[in-house]
Amino acid sequence: DLELTEGYAKEDIEKVKELFGALPKVLEDFWGEAGSTRQLHEGQDRWIRPQDFQTEEWLKNSEYLILLNENQVCCQAGIRRADLAETDPPVYVTMDRQNWTVCAGSVSEFLQSVLSYEAVFAFSYQADDFVRWLTEDELKVIQSKLKKKTYELHGWIEMDMSFYSNCYDHMVVVMDCGDLEVIYGAASEKAYEKLMEVMEGIGEA
Repeated sequence: DLELTEGYAKEDIEKVKELFGALPKVLEDFWGEAGSTRQLHEGQDRWIRPQDFQTEEWLKNSEYLILLNENQVCCQAGIRRADLAETDPPVYVTMDRQNWTVCAGSVSEFLQSVLSYEAVFAFSYQADDFVRWLTEDELKVIQSKLKKKTYELHGWIEMDMSFYSNCYDHMVVVMDCGDLEVIYGAASEKAYEKLMEVMEGIGEA
C-alpha cells in the first residue's frame, strides 16, 4: 500500500525543464507529487528520475524525454522533445532507440497503464506460475466478468496490454504479442480469493 506519496525536489524538476525547454504539466505534477515514492521504484522496470538527466549522457542527448527503461534495457518509453510544451502529450516506445511508435495517447494514459502493470508484480498474491497462456474464449470470460479499464499500453516489449479489474486492490493484465498471455494479482488474500472466482482455471502455465 502507498501510505504516503513523495515527490521529487522542485529544483531537480526545474533542471530537467531547463535542459529540455519545457515539461508537460501532467508529468511535472506526477513527479512533484508522487514520482519519488519508494514503492514505485521497487517494481519490474526502472522509472527515470529527474536527477538521472544530470548524470547520464544518453538521457540528455535523446530526442525523447525518457520516462521508463525496461529492466533488461531492451525497451524505453518517452515523450518527443517537440511535444514537451503540451499539457498531456502522447508517449512513444522503442526497442532500438531509433524506431519509435505511440504506446499511449497521453502521459496520463501511460502512467495509469504502467502503474497498473507494475502493481501486479508488487502484489502479495499472484498466480504460482505468474505468466499464463490465454485462449480467445478465456479472454471472453475475463471480459464478461471484469471491467475493462479505459487505458491501454501498446508496444511495450512488443506487447499490447489491456487491463481488467472490478476493485482497486486487484488487477488482471492481458498481453497480446501475437499469442495471448495474462498476469494477475491482488493486494490481500481476501481480494485474491474474490479475483479467483473469475480467474480459477483460466490460462495454461
